[in-house]
Amino acid sequence: MFAEDWAADEADLQQQLGTRRRTNPAPKTPPNAKRPRAGRQALPAHLTRIDVRHEPASCACGDCGRALTLIRDEVVEKLDVIPAQFHVMRHIYPQMACRACETIAAPPSEASVIKGGLASARLLAWIIVSKFADHLPLYRLEQIAARQQVPLPRSTLSSWVGLVGYALGELVERLVKMLLQRAVLHADETPMQQLDPKPN
Repeated sequence: MFAEDWAADEADLQQQLGTRRRTNPAPKTPPNAKRPRAGRQALPAHLTRIDVRHEPASCACGDCGRALTLIRDEVVEKLDVIPAQFHVMRHIYPQMACRACETIAAPPSEASVIKGGLASARLLAWIIVSKFADHLPLYRLEQIAARQQVPLPRSTLSSWVGLVGYALGELVERLVKMLLQRAVLHADETPMQQLDPKPN
């Protein structure tokens, strides 16, 4: 019934398309231009490379027995990760004595984020980043540690989080002063849902 109208509309559209193509031709690609790489992207250059060399079982030819000559090394890169590994850092401070003066000398102990605390600065940083950047609840961090037979109760983790916050107080005050100097402030208040597990 509307075949004539369709034909007229199609002819009109084809005419408009032809006009646009003449006025706005598609940009030509230079003959030597590199196309964007498709497929797997190269691994980031800043990552540490660990070489694992696979030597042949024998340096002699399996057919004639003569020595093999290296042509080239074929390198295959695979992305790897070292999961969170807990270990004990033993800080050893030698106590030195002077027999003539009858005095003892010892190097000063390394300062701790939490005075007298068990956690190193690296462990505290991992807890804070996991909780506030990766949104992992403390009970999940407790479970991650438990898989390596490391007891990290939630109460201890919570206490450490509070003490780290107190230790960063001066940095927070400095940040607040810098932010208040701005004309406009923006905050992302998107909620992050977390499930609180039932007590065992």
